[in-house]
Amino acid sequence: MEDGVVIGANCFIRSSTIQKNVMIHPFCHIDEAIVGADSTVGPYARLRPGAHLENDVHIGNFVEIKNSHIAAQSRASHLAYVGDSSVGSRVNIGAGTITCNYDGVNKNRTVIEDDVFVGTNCELVAPVTIGSGAIIGAGTTLTKDVPAGSDTTYPFWH
Repeated sequence: MEDGVVIGANCFIRSSTIQKNVMIHPFCHIDEAIVGADSTVGPYARLRPGAHLENDVHIGNFVEIKNSHIAAQSRASHLAYVGDSSVGSRVNIGAGTITCNYDGVNKNRTVIEDDVFVGTNCELVAPVTIGSGAIIGAGTTLTKDVPAGSDTTYPFWH
C-alpha cells in the first residue's frame, strides 16, 4: 500500500495493490484486485479477482466488480454488479445495473466505452458494446450493441 491510504473497519484485503490516496470505507472485501490512486471504495463493496480500477474511480456501497477494468473517473455509486467487462473513462453506472455475462455455458464480455451514462436498473446482456457518449435509459434491458452517441431513452429501444 502506498502513502495516504485509509482503510475503514472490518475490511478484508488479500493479494491486492492499493495505490496512493485511496479511501476504502468499512466492510469492503478486496481480493486480487488493483485500486488506482485517488479512488474511493465502499462501504460494503466487493472487488473480486481481476478487478482493476484506474485512478479516481468511485465504487460505492453494495457494488461488486469481477474480472473487469474500470478506467479513470468512472463511477458505480451503489447497488451494481460489473463482471467480465471493460468500462471506459468518465462512465456513470446507475444503481441496480448489472452486467449479465453468463449464458449458462460461456462467460461473455461487456464493453462500455468512454463518456457513457447508464441509468438506474439496467441489464446489459453480454456480449454487448455501448459506444462512446451513449445514454442508456433507466430500466433498459440491452441485448444488442449501442452505437456511439445514441440515446436509448427514446421508446424505439424498448
